[in-house]
Amino acid sequence: MKTNKNFTKWPLIIAGPCSAETEEQTLETCKHLAETGLVDMLRAGVWKPRTKPGGFEGSGLIGLSWVAKAKELTGLPAGVEVATSKHVESALEFGMDMVWIGARTTGNPFSVQEVADALRGTEVLVLIKNPLTPDLELWSGAVARLLKVGVRPEQLRLAHRGFSFYGHGEYRNPPLWHLALEMRSRFPEIPMVCDPSHICGNRHRLGEVSQKAADLRYDGLIIESHIDPSIALSDASQQLTPASLATLLKSIRWRQSTTDNPEFVETLDKLRGQIDEIDTELIELLSRRMNISEQIGKVKKENDVAILQGSRWSSIVERSMLQAKKLDLNEAFLKTVLEAIHIESINRQNEVMNK
Repeated sequence: MKTNKNFTKWPLIIAGPCSAETEEQTLETCKHLAETGLVDMLRAGVWKPRTKPGGFEGSGLIGLSWVAKAKELTGLPAGVEVATSKHVESALEFGMDMVWIGARTTGNPFSVQEVADALRGTEVLVLIKNPLTPDLELWSGAVARLLKVGVRPEQLRLAHRGFSFYGHGEYRNPPLWHLALEMRSRFPEIPMVCDPSHICGNRHRLGEVSQKAADLRYDGLIIESHIDPSIALSDASQQLTPASLATLLKSIRWRQSTTDNPEFVETLDKLRGQIDEIDTELIELLSRRMNISEQIGKVKKENDVAILQGSRWSSIVERSMLQAKKLDLNEAFLKTVLEAIHIESINRQNEVMNK
């Protein structure tokens, strides 16, 4: 069957098992995904070094042969994760159309350079996942290394899979959407796909995160699916059956980026004009607030009083949270804004007091 290598399709949907565990599991999963008609490319992990040794660490070259067989069986292009030059060489030998650089690898410039050198002169699609840490310089550096060896921008895709943190929260890897959007602004010519599986770490929020990515005009998804997630050897809780994945994909609304409707354009221009005016007022108010903070710093300096006044900050937060509830403002958002203002106020006072 002829392979479709139309990587420019929007949105691009990449799906498959977290790991190629057995030939039957790999082929059955990929066959059912292809039958949905909603998947453009297959994915499967064949090298799976885990955080701790002793768990399932992938099937290696035999698993790669299963992915190649799934590609032949379905007619869909396929890809695997790579972390070394040997991985790249093997993936190319087995006819992979795409490779992705995982989060752990992106965080290691030595490994990225090794993979980049191995990809020199190739035509495969290359996905670059964000590093585990919220460090855009590492992510940007990985892109730069690939571009430097001659991998063309149209061959690249950024993959947003969330960022690690210590402890437990609502996400396995919090998305920190603002960082992903900043990365897109740095490389506007490179499409970005979302990896809701690793952001969520469970099946329950996959639809919500996928729709958020669509609303933010991402260019597709890379998402995990298993013929029987209950017995998956890796990341069982975040994988969907092909049928459940099809239901999820059908529910996502991928909206157009703009429209020529003159009423829409006129209304949007008016609303954006209002936002511009408010933003100008906000900046002016922030400037006035910082000037007052400097005056407070001078008073504290003259009276030999410490900068940080814990009770004062607590009262500001408490008062602001009450106001936020009345005005239907998100409290977490407002607290983030207040903390940024507070840090800058302390910095201004510190400059005054230590001149």
